[in-house]
Amino acid sequence: MTTPAELTRMAATVAAANNEERTVRISGRGSWLGAGGPVQASEALSLASYSGIVDYVPGDLTITVRAGTPLSEIAHATGEQGQWLPLDPPGSSDGTIGATVSTGSYGPLASAFGRPRDQVLGLEFISGTGEVITVGSRVVKNVAGFDLTRLLVGSWGTLGVITQISLRLRARSEMERTEAIVLPPRGQKLAASLAAVRSARIAPLALELLSPVVSESVGLPRETLLLARFGGNEESVSAQLAELGSLGEMIGAPEDSWERLRALDAAASATVRFSTPLTDVPLVWDAVGAGENDHGVLRHATVMRGIVRCLVNAPSGSEQALSSLSALARPVESARLIPERLGGELWNRFAPSAVNDPISRRVKQAFDPGNILNPGILGAAQ
Repeated sequence: MTTPAELTRMAATVAAANNEERTVRISGRGSWLGAGGPVQASEALSLASYSGIVDYVPGDLTITVRAGTPLSEIAHATGEQGQWLPLDPPGSSDGTIGATVSTGSYGPLASAFGRPRDQVLGLEFISGTGEVITVGSRVVKNVAGFDLTRLLVGSWGTLGVITQISLRLRARSEMERTEAIVLPPRGQKLAASLAAVRSARIAPLALELLSPVVSESVGLPRETLLLARFGGNEESVSAQLAELGSLGEMIGAPEDSWERLRALDAAASATVRFSTPLTDVPLVWDAVGAGENDHGVLRHATVMRGIVRCLVNAPSGSEQALSSLSALARPVESARLIPERLGGELWNRFAPSAVNDPISRRVKQAFDPGNILNPGILGAAQ
């Protein structure tokens, strides 16, 4: 475990970069460097070695960790106390908590537990001028009504270098079960099935719609499947499984299905998601479905959050595939295309700047007046 002296060194590095007008690329273990827009930086600042558990109070269901701490380390420490941090971002548990919080990344568990901003109680960060700032409920109150903790979560390192995070934990369920049911592949029958799922007497920890190719990739039959994860006591889980079974043919799922689903991102050359109202998920699902056969696009959907994710596995045809996805989803007016990872030349086309509005510019000016932190990762600032 590193010492606070490392924090002083990092703060001095950022302060010097600001004074000398040098830009800085912030990273964890470097596995997500393809996410976000292209960053033109003079130097890199890695937090991979700034790791370890600072404070863990099982009785309070809280833990404070340094940003470079792998998710797997948090899972191991909390698991010994019958607790867990329900964050499952794409990739693997080797990713760091700092990268997860900075990018606001989440997975199927968000249906039950919310996104990273719902798990973070407080954090420490280095501003663009090199000042170390601590915010959140475990310290002083936020200033003048601003929820600075939520502001930093998902800011992609553009407002500060997140160095330490206090997190809310959950107690593990008495038991967990993962099962899948077969659903119609498309059209009105799929829409009716998903409507029945939404009204069913179930409270899953995670609920993911898988295309046949994705189903096969995670060790399941090549069918359109709904993968469900339940937790609770034996009576509760059994009742929910019975309810799920009434909606379709039940298929046993391997225990590692969720980890294999997360790992699919590693092989993708590009990833986009469509956000839409829950009732329109089937429309978007059908609209992007042609890309699965024509352009090597894999689909899965977090049906209780209105998210359809598309992973492109065709490097040479990535632009063509993404153009197809954009065009196919355009007739669905409610669908908003959100790029997660693209080749550098595609960002200007598919991802207009997210930081050109007056409020974003003022916030950026307050925390990083020299625009030295991850410049360009959320688009060009003008």
